Amino acid sequence: MKFVHTVLAASLALVIAGQAQAAVSAQEAAKLGSSLTLIGAEKAGNADGSIPAYSGGLTTPPASFKAGDSMRPDPFADEKPVLVIDGKNAEQYKGALTATTLELAKRFPSFHVNVYPTHRTVTLPKAVLDNGVKNATGAKSLEGGLAIDNVLPGVPFPIPQSGNEAMWNFLLRYQGVNINSKYDSWNVDSAGVASLATTGQAMISYPIYENLAQPISSADVYYQMKLSYTGPARRAGEAVMLKDAANPLQQPRRAWQYLPGQRRVKLAPNLAYDTPNPGTAGAGTYDAVFVLNGALDRYDWKLVGKQEMIVPYNTYKLTYAQDPKSLTTPNHLAPDYVRWEKHRVWVVEGNLKAGARHIYQKRRFYLDEDSWTALASDQYDARGQLYRGSFAFLSQSYDKQIPDSTPFMIYDLVGGSYNINGVVGPYGGIKYIEPLSKAQWSPESLAGSGIR
Repeated sequence: MKFVHTVLAASLALVIAGQAQAAVSAQEAAKLGSSLTLIGAEKAGNADGSIPAYSGGLTTPPASFKAGDSMRPDPFADEKPVLVIDGKNAEQYKGALTATTLELAKRFPSFHVNVYPTHRTVTLPKAVLDNGVKNATGAKSLEGGLAIDNVLPGVPFPIPQSGNEAMWNFLLRYQGVNINSKYDSWNVDSAGVASLATTGQAMISYPIYENLAQPISSADVYYQMKLSYTGPARRAGEAVMLKDAANPLQQPRRAWQYLPGQRRVKLAPNLAYDTPNPGTAGAGTYDAVFVLNGALDRYDWKLVGKQEMIVPYNTYKLTYAQDPKSLTTPNHLAPDYVRWEKHRVWVVEGNLKAGARHIYQKRRFYLDEDSWTALASDQYDARGQLYRGSFAFLSQSYDKQIPDSTPFMIYDLVGGSYNINGVVGPYGGIKYIEPLSKAQWSPESLAGSGIR
């Protein structure tokens, strides 16, 4: 009899897991716009004033900005650090640093963290914010948090109740609608030698934001990317396309690849999860692009809570740097190019599910409360050892009401190497464009884009 009860309980659990889980109550949602911003961040500053109150973000470009330009001057270029953290004092600030940041400070005397005054610069279009408020009471998670339902384009869960909801906020965050950028990806090996991994032309689209009144269905593609590699010579002509849907259990990632030597476009379902990413010369995995990319189904996700952290932020000097060689110093990025600020982040931990395969046993993500961008992550191997650490470099495109997280990078703390991807400064910065045609998002288009 006990066995029967156990079976019934297990069956019921499976049914419940597939059912929709409702969002927060109207009473809880009323905090949005009062004590919370419209995407769920705390409006107030922190106790010691090092994090200011949110006042609407950065909406006025600096005087040096030229309207229509894709290179955005640093509005805080004249500021000086209020604190410098290095190996000598890092332990004192341990609670505010990611495990990777702390390890870099302890390991390399040349590494330091320049902490600047905090500016809460993120602002989003009103329609996107309004949708987030509606989602607070209307959005639902499905499949045990692995899929979503009844979500309008915007933040699906501005008051998250689980790790899965917080990660969906990251995956569906507003980053504009269509982006076109030429970029470099650079590797620096354990000997400190920098080499070009790839030069590529990236087309990135978030189709769900083309119609803000249209709820996202399970089959809708929320993210698609087309890359055409132009360098180095051995990679020139290659191209890939990725498409992710809102219910990855029903519609897994679709991926295609074009190789000039084969002269055909082929399905490439392995361009996901922990497959080494050739765009980083294997330094990172496909699901480490932009710190995290793709489905959530191989991990159990836990919402650890809110924390004040020192993280890369308002990194205009780095994002728009025009000389990659000045960035790629031995062992770590050139510290004086990276601006760090204290911000509140949501901490989310992913632990590999029993029976699932991945090179990372545990992953810890740090999500910016003002944008839901993953600013950093720590990755651990099967032994529980810190293996790799990632960062994304947030800057507000103040002329477009769009937060951007370009470039992004990963440190291999075991191999002693690192990769920085999305170096757009040498090629004119971050460009927002009109939508491409459906034909341009067909797999067949890769053959045309990949011609040398």
